[in-house]
Amino acid sequence: MSKPINTSHRESPQSAPTDLDRSMMQRAIGLADDSSALGEVPVGAIVYDTTTGEILASAHNTREMHNNPAGHAEFSAILQACESIDDWRLNHCTLVVTLEPCPMCAGLIVNARIGRLVYGASDPKAGAVRSLFSLCDDSRLNHRCEIIAGLEQTHCSQQLTKFFRSLRDQK
Repeated sequence: MSKPINTSHRESPQSAPTDLDRSMMQRAIGLADDSSALGEVPVGAIVYDTTTGEILASAHNTREMHNNPAGHAEFSAILQACESIDDWRLNHCTLVVTLEPCPMCAGLIVNARIGRLVYGASDPKAGAVRSLFSLCDDSRLNHRCEIIAGLEQTHCSQQLTKFFRSLRDQK
């Protein structure tokens, strides 16, 4: 199966992650560990104010726990961040997540006007930021965010591989 080509995406040079991004990714990795311990796919997410570094929200996957298909870490973190500032616009925020967002979450990132997105592992089966689609910086949409892909990619990928290997071994 060939990868869809998105000709509307204009490739821009990738920004470098900041020390704060690195610190927040370590926190997100910890949340992913928490998620895994609960039998959830190990994904963790943090939303923080890009200027001040204040954490507005943090979450991990809860799909299995709540039987909710929208129980993705970044989806929950974005909703919590909007509640915490009493506004749906998160232009001034950075979302850090251990796995490349899916189409649902990438759409929410655009709709919430997230200013920056930092993610760890790419998702070749459902990634909607770079792998399959480029929703978060598609020039046809009303908002685009700065994207930093692959921060702690090896560690984040290994978390996922270990989790799914463990599931297969249990069967």
